[in-house]
Amino acid sequence: MSEEKSLNERLRALPSVDQMLNLPALAAALGQAPRDRVADAVRAALDAARARILAGEEADVTAQALADGALAALARFQRPSLRRVVNATGVIIHTNLGRSCLAESAVRAVEEAARSYSTLEYDTEAMARGSRHSHCERLLCALTGAEAAIAVNNNAAAVMLVLAEFAAGHEAVVSRGELVEIGGSFRIPDIMAQSGAVMVGVGTTNKTHPADYERAIGADTAMLLKVHTSNYRVVGFTETVPASAMRAIADAAVAARRAADPAAPGIIVYEDLGSGALLRPPALGADAEPTAGEALAQGCDLVSFSGDKLLGGPQAGIVIGRRALIDRLKANPLVRALRLDKMTLAALEATLRLYLEPERALAEIPTLAMLSEPAASVRERAGRLAALLEGAVGGAAAVSVVDEVSCVGGGTLPLLEIPSAAVALAFRAEDGAQRCEEALIRRAAVPVVGRIRQGQLLFDARTLTEDELPLVAEAVAAALGGDAGAGYGAAGDAGPSGARDGEVAR
Repeated sequence: MSEEKSLNERLRALPSVDQMLNLPALAAALGQAPRDRVADAVRAALDAARARILAGEEADVTAQALADGALAALARFQRPSLRRVVNATGVIIHTNLGRSCLAESAVRAVEEAARSYSTLEYDTEAMARGSRHSHCERLLCALTGAEAAIAVNNNAAAVMLVLAEFAAGHEAVVSRGELVEIGGSFRIPDIMAQSGAVMVGVGTTNKTHPADYERAIGADTAMLLKVHTSNYRVVGFTETVPASAMRAIADAAVAARRAADPAAPGIIVYEDLGSGALLRPPALGADAEPTAGEALAQGCDLVSFSGDKLLGGPQAGIVIGRRALIDRLKANPLVRALRLDKMTLAALEATLRLYLEPERALAEIPTLAMLSEPAASVRERAGRLAALLEGAVGGAAAVSVVDEVSCVGGGTLPLLEIPSAAVALAFRAEDGAQRCEEALIRRAAVPVVGRIRQGQLLFDARTLTEDELPLVAEAVAAALGGDAGAGYGAAGDAGPSGARDGEVAR
C-alpha cells in the first residue's frame, strides 16, 4: 500500500501545463514559438515523465528537468528536417545523403527559377504557350544523338512510362540475369507488373543467348527490354546479349511478321541504363559505364537513365530515342503525374549545358570531379584536415592519415574501388568512436557523417570539400566537449576493442 501511495504522490507532484509555462525558460520560448506548440511540447514531456513513473523508473521529473525536455523537443520540431550534412563517408553518390551535389551553375539556375516567374511553359519567340519538355530536350539530343527526349521525375518513373505506353497488355522479353532490384526494394518485375506489361523472362541468371530471345518472341511480343546491371555484377561463367544483337533479332522477327501481314506491329528495343552517363571520365578507364549515346548507337529505339547519379544533376528520369516514340510518351496521361517541376528542370538544363564542354563538366560537376580527382590531391586535403583535428581533439584521440578506398555509390559501379585517403581518430575509450559519431550526427549544427572501421572513426577526404574541413574540426571539438575529450580517454594507448565496423547505407 505504501508503494502505491508513493507512486500516486509522485504522479500528483508533477506540475501542471500552466505551471510549466510560467517557468522563465518556457516563458521565453513563448516569445519565439506559438503558444500551442510550446504547450504541446510541455504535455509531451509530462506524458513521458508520467509513463516513466508508472513503469517504476527512477528519473528526474523536477520542473526544471521537464522544462529542459520540453525545450529540447521544441528545438527538434523547429529545426528543419531536410538540412545540410557533411559527407565524410567516401561514398560519392550517397543515396541516403541526397546522391549527387549540384554544380554551382545549376544551383544558381534553381535559385533564379525559384525566386521569380519563368518561361516554364511559355515560348517567348512564339509569344504563346510552350512546353516544359523543350528546356532540356534540345540539349539531350545534341549530347546523345537522339531524335527526341523527355525527362520525368526519376528513372523508375521513366521505366514505368515506357512500359505502360508500349507494352501494357503485351509481352516484354527480358533476360533473367537482368531482373534487378533497385534502391528501396523496387524490382523490375514489380514495375513491369504495375505497368501492365506481361514479363517474359529468358535465359538464366548467369547466361542469356541470342537464341533465348528468338525463341521467346511471339505474336504478342511488343518489346525486347535490356536492363543494365549497374548495381551489381555477375562474374565468371557469364554471357549477355548486346543491344545491337537484340536489334537484329527484333528486326528479323518484325520482317517475318510483316511478310504475312504488312500491318503487323513492330518490336521496340529499349534499354534501361539505370545510372546513365553522358561521358566516360578518363580517370575510370575501362571501369567507366557506357554512355547513353553509346547505348542508343547500339540500335535501341529508347534508352532511359537517371539524372542524379553519374550524370551529376538533380533527380530525374531521362528517356531518349526515336521522335515518334518520344512523342507518344509526351502524350501519355502518366506524364502529367510524373513531370518535373521548374526548379528541377532549371538544375537539369544547367547541368546538361556543362556537358557541351566535357572538360568543364569534369571540373565543375561535383560527382565527376570527385570521381576524377587524383589520389595524391585527396591525400593532401586529408593532411590539412588532420592538422585541424589535432587541435580539435586535444588528448582524446590519436589522429592519423590512412590510405582508404572510396566507392561510387548509388547502385553504380559496385566493384570499383577508388584510391582515397581518410583521417582516422583512434580513441582509447572502447566506445569513444561510437560516442563521437553519435554526437557528430545527432547534435552537430551541421551533421558530419563518417564511418567506423576497425574501431576508428574515419573521415574520407574524397567526399569532403575544402570549405568543409573547418566544419568537421569544429564539430569534432564540440562533440568531445569543452575540455577536448572528457570521458573519451587519452590518446596513446591501444585502440578500442569490440567496436563495430560499418557505415551508413549507400
